[in-house]
Amino acid sequence: MNEDANSIIILMADDDEDDRLMTKEAFEEARLANELRFVEDGEELLDYLCHRGKYEDPASAPRPGLILLDLNMPKKDGREALKEIKADPDLRQIPIVVLTTSKADEDIYKSYDLGVNSFITKPVSFEGMVFVITTLAQYWFQIVQLPAGE
Repeated sequence: MNEDANSIIILMADDDEDDRLMTKEAFEEARLANELRFVEDGEELLDYLCHRGKYEDPASAPRPGLILLDLNMPKKDGREALKEIKADPDLRQIPIVVLTTSKADEDIYKSYDLGVNSFITKPVSFEGMVFVITTLAQYWFQIVQLPAGE
């Protein structure tokens, strides 16, 4: 088990404010102590990860231990961001879970082809989101051995 599971930062890239709020509340309901940070599109996600723009100071953008990624976002969508992250030797080890409204087979196959670690269709209910977040946390922070952060 990961002894420092609560210290793992989770970064969620999602343009939908309601989905971000529901996820934050699901974390609280599931009693997860992990820090949850948000970016609103693929460009901001890459700025955060690469310490560009408003994230230039590495202290303002600590390396996440897990990324929750929506596919359908403005500017740079999740597919494009996923491709860039997995092509970068400094970032490719960060686990990425696609958390999206899409159920399209094409999106599922493309996400796995690009290197995503898991693909989850967003639940529509708050109870469903709590279940997903609780299960994700148990899997990623209690069962799986993650690479040490840098």
